[in-house]
Amino acid sequence: MPALLAGIVIAVPVIMVLLAGLFDGGGPTWTHIRETLLLRYLGGTISVLALTGALCLLFAVPAAWLVTMFRFPGRAVFEWLLILPLAAPGYVLAYAWADLAGVGGPLQSALREATGWSARDYWFPDINSLPGLAFVLACTLYPYVYLTARSAFVSQSVCALEAARSLGASPGRSFWAVALPAARPAIAAGLALALMEAAADYGAAEFLGVPTLTFGIVRAWKSFGEPAAAARLAFVLIGVIAVLILTERWGRGRAGSQHSSIRWRHVSRTQLTGLPALGASLSCFVLFLTAFGLPVGRLVWRSIETGTRAAPIWDALVNSVILAAAGAVFAFILALMIVLAARAKGPAALFARASAVSGYSIPGAVLALGALAIIGLFPVTLSGGVALLALTWVYASRFTAAGTEPMAAALARAPASLSNAARSLGASPSRQAFEVDLPIALSGAAVAALILFVEALKELPATLMLRPFNWDTLSVRAYAYASDERLAAAALPALLITAAGLVPVILLSWQLSRSRPGEDQ
Repeated sequence: MPALLAGIVIAVPVIMVLLAGLFDGGGPTWTHIRETLLLRYLGGTISVLALTGALCLLFAVPAAWLVTMFRFPGRAVFEWLLILPLAAPGYVLAYAWADLAGVGGPLQSALREATGWSARDYWFPDINSLPGLAFVLACTLYPYVYLTARSAFVSQSVCALEAARSLGASPGRSFWAVALPAARPAIAAGLALALMEAAADYGAAEFLGVPTLTFGIVRAWKSFGEPAAAARLAFVLIGVIAVLILTERWGRGRAGSQHSSIRWRHVSRTQLTGLPALGASLSCFVLFLTAFGLPVGRLVWRSIETGTRAAPIWDALVNSVILAAAGAVFAFILALMIVLAARAKGPAALFARASAVSGYSIPGAVLALGALAIIGLFPVTLSGGVALLALTWVYASRFTAAGTEPMAAALARAPASLSNAARSLGASPSRQAFEVDLPIALSGAAVAALILFVEALKELPATLMLRPFNWDTLSVRAYAYASDERLAAAALPALLITAAGLVPVILLSWQLSRSRPGEDQ
């Protein structure tokens, strides 16, 4: 029963959006959107996903292969530095790169000073474009692919690689013919997760002026005041995400590899020297600098530059902590209910886990529409406590899956003999859950709670749509300043969000460095 209740709580906002998209006509606003804007939104989303996916693969897979299979100067440092971009939301990197690459930014200013050109004498990539959005999203999302690719390269059979080399295959050919096909399912899983996050983006797309479905959903609600039209767009977006998930599952089911019995023998890294070593170090450094070092460094410089003139953000910080903590607590309780019920493996547990996964794959803007549809069923208005409760619910529905994984991993590490002993002593399932499984699951509670808090802190579209009037958070304040072209004022709240995100990312990197079977240190 607890698992079923948790699954229902998570799934209801999604179900409400689906029902609204199916049965609500949307009125004249939807007719206007369908006839004039839908193809732009859909085409923009598909184009952004395609280009973001290509860039994620280009950034992540070679870097993962280098740090896994070779020794070169700085390898141990780059191994965890390349994960750090996960800490910065896409909209934060969009603000920073717009400031860096704008006509008055340091990059173009340095170019003009070095050449004596004017702004009309040269071409410079426009960050306020679809390729610019894809670049920004790839910078923050490629670590999903990097992590899964690195894990796959570490765990695949050493024998297969050695056999390829013994047959005269070069390292490049071994990569293309042996390592990459074996790692393809893991890479596809990481890419699917990255693309779902890209599809959910609103802040970066809106700031850079790229029409996407999520941008259209928020605009239909904010500008037109038409939740029904927004629900129709959300229905289309859910269909795009479903295609992504089904494609990834289909590809994973058709691909696979067999490993030998000495799978966990230490990987013998190849020592690079000379130009190859320099090239490996430079490629990793440039990737880190582009995806994290330059944009975050620019935000730090802007914050220092403004000094005491920085816009006040104390109220936004307090509001962010309150909302994120409330959402994290609610999501943590739901995650704990799901994890404890997972041992039973009944229909309720499967439904709850599926609901959590589906909620995580649905953008916050869509879940916010579901919450609005639920509120519309009751004689209440979206203000004050009602808005905060709705937002807390959306946070929980969106991020519960992120909290289940650390606790589920803690339970998976526990020896089966504990459960067997409890059953042999006549313990009921409920007693076993509270006296055996609960203490074990709580060993992963700190990580789960931290991840949930940071995810809720970074959420932008749902917060924009549901927050009470005059209740700004760090993400909303950064978005408002950036939208008003006050990028210097947006720097500090954006930095605080990134700093909060660094904590779980560094913790993740530390855990990976401690639990890496099959390779030498």
